[in-house]
Amino acid sequence: MNELDLFHDRLDKLLTRIENVLPARQADADLNSAIAFRWRKDANAGYIQSVSHPHNIVLDALQGIDEQKQLIDQNTHQFVLGYPANNVLLTGARGTGKSSLVKALLNKYASKGLRLIEVEKHNLIDLHDIVERVYQRPERFILYCDDLSFETDEPGYKALKVVLDGSIATTSDNVLVYATSNRRHLIPEFMRDNLEARHIDGEIHPNESIEEKISLSERFGLWLSFYPFDQEQYLEIVRYWLAFYSIRKMTALIREEALRWALARGSRSGRVAWQFARDWTGKQKLLCQRPFQ
Repeated sequence: MNELDLFHDRLDKLLTRIENVLPARQADADLNSAIAFRWRKDANAGYIQSVSHPHNIVLDALQGIDEQKQLIDQNTHQFVLGYPANNVLLTGARGTGKSSLVKALLNKYASKGLRLIEVEKHNLIDLHDIVERVYQRPERFILYCDDLSFETDEPGYKALKVVLDGSIATTSDNVLVYATSNRRHLIPEFMRDNLEARHIDGEIHPNESIEEKISLSERFGLWLSFYPFDQEQYLEIVRYWLAFYSIRKMTALIREEALRWALARGSRSGRVAWQFARDWTGKQKLLCQRPFQ
């Protein structure tokens, strides 16, 4: 055996020893075992992990966003039936039900084959791999990314563009992307970008950097905007959640406390209304509890 063969032999043995001490690669979850999944990374290898207890919220629990519900429900219904449908971007005020709406749609259409895979922003570079895993399966998959935004030149930005538009490979008919964000244009815009705009024959032409930043949002076929609730909308949501917790009447005291609760948090969102209802209900049950004899 010459020196090169000896070197290769030792290298093979070394690699075998390394493989034996490395953790085993995680296998993908059985896609028939659940309705909700997460994309996880382990030692740079990605895998699909099932979610044992997905959030069981329903559409009726989401108040004050009837128009948004109708539009995304129609789009999702088309999708599960196998008809053309659009990727969806939900943007706007925090706590107004964007992420809850996606989860409620999963619960509504899971029996018709809808499945959800949650992908964190830093794993968006793996979107192509995820699509390959579910390609041509009978289920309909929503790839869901919550609180999406990018800094300039993040790698996940281009990966998302490819999945939304398709690359040299055809897009998969059983996959849509639903994303939520607090801002409509997913990459920050700076004053210096606007300073580079050009004026041609009286028209304003944005520079290429602005065009690039707007282009990602435009790849979502359906945009849904969510706005802060006014006082009456906020109180209606409080009434709903109080009734959910078996408090049927909104008294003057409850109304005053609900408004004070919102003022202290600087927000009249649906999340704040739900949190108040839980706090108030818990306190009332505690007051009604009899001490041990």
